[in-house]
Amino acid sequence: MSDIRVRFAPSPTGNLHIGGARTALFNWLFARHNEGCLILRVDDTDIERSTEKSMEAILDGLKWLGLDWDEGPFYQAQRLERYREYAQQLLNEGKAYYCFCSKEELDEMRKKAQKDGRPSMYSGKCRDLKQEMIEKYLEEGKKPVIRLKVPRAGKTVVHDIIRGNVEFENSTFDDFIIMKSDNMPTYNFATVIDDYEFKISHVIRAEEHLSNTPKQILIYEALEFKLPEFAHVSMVLAPDRSKLSKRHGATSVQEFRDLGYLPEAIINYITLLGWIPQDGEEIFDTSKSIKEFTLERVSKNPAIYDTKKLTWLNGHYIREYDIDKLTNMVIPFLQKKNLIGDNYDYNYIKKIVNLVREREKTLIDIADASSYYFAEIEEYDKKGVKKYFLKTGVIDILKKAKKALENVEPFTVENTEDAYRRLIEELKISSGNLFHPTRLAISGRTFGPGLFDIMELLGKAKTLERIEKAVEYIENYHEEVE
Repeated sequence: MSDIRVRFAPSPTGNLHIGGARTALFNWLFARHNEGCLILRVDDTDIERSTEKSMEAILDGLKWLGLDWDEGPFYQAQRLERYREYAQQLLNEGKAYYCFCSKEELDEMRKKAQKDGRPSMYSGKCRDLKQEMIEKYLEEGKKPVIRLKVPRAGKTVVHDIIRGNVEFENSTFDDFIIMKSDNMPTYNFATVIDDYEFKISHVIRAEEHLSNTPKQILIYEALEFKLPEFAHVSMVLAPDRSKLSKRHGATSVQEFRDLGYLPEAIINYITLLGWIPQDGEEIFDTSKSIKEFTLERVSKNPAIYDTKKLTWLNGHYIREYDIDKLTNMVIPFLQKKNLIGDNYDYNYIKKIVNLVREREKTLIDIADASSYYFAEIEEYDKKGVKKYFLKTGVIDILKKAKKALENVEPFTVENTEDAYRRLIEELKISSGNLFHPTRLAISGRTFGPGLFDIMELLGKAKTLERIEKAVEYIENYHEEVE
């Protein structure tokens, strides 16, 4: 299969969404598995809706995910003459024709069809228009569309690698438009020309395009082009099996990146949307999926979009990620929260990230969990205050804890823990009576990394300062109550 050539063909009318990313990924995996070629084509003939900003976002999303392409990007808007040449060829061969019907005439046809209980299809009024009438209309400045002459009888069969043979009755199609009145190609026509000229061997795309495929096959046949192989991957549905939309949360690659997800986690997750490795493993890198990927093993059933599973996967990747790579990805999130500026201590941040990442699921979580290392504690966890700060004797315990830590040198995990163990024995209290209020005092939280790890990273001066501040808070709290 050395001549494998596939393409990803986004329309630049928005960001790269999960469904589009999955289509791009499956094309990429198929190309890499077969040592083939992935072409990036931009379907930008919708001039009104296509924007450069959207195209940049799509390219940026693909690069961030690590989905590289071998040729392109090629822009359909730069190939308009090619589409017009092929349309003229079909006109010359009598396989297509000019249609001068106005919007009002087409509306009337639809109404009559509905009244008669027939499908709302074009009647073929201009199909056999005389040449002199065509020339007359053109001289009058009328701008026609060009329609393909569709066979009235027979079937068009889509041989689909995933779904098997899917049959369509030709009688269900009207003579559909291939060139619009503004001399721009329709989606189906431009797609066929490009797939032929770029020698696409396999068209792998979303199931929603299956209804377009018989029309494209009719164009292939009219132009006497060799058909590519088709594979329509299942739709990605919301957990309630409805169509995926904004109301189901983040749906674009850019949104997930901004929420602190890792590209490897997203790639792993969307690979599972319709395909699973032979051993059933759910956590794997692209080298495994490239080795095993085949279209025959892509499910024809809808894939269910589950952000909980993606978040779980992301947490796994965060724990396993290269620490320098992870640190560099966290830094922008710390800057966004104004926890650090442009000048920062990289090694200090690296230690913090390595410490807090065990419990966190996203880069935003890591930034949130790291905040007390960079900013002063503005408030303490409310439940923690009631549970740990308001217990009888806690002020005395914290004062003695501060005194015990004042003598610790060097201020390491081992030495601070030894000091606390001795104090526990001296005071004859449980470790929780000392550890919990200390954690709340120095972090403002009731959970997080190991207490002595936090102390070491904060440093002696900051740890003592925060314990003292907590004592003052508790004393003031009691005074206010009294």
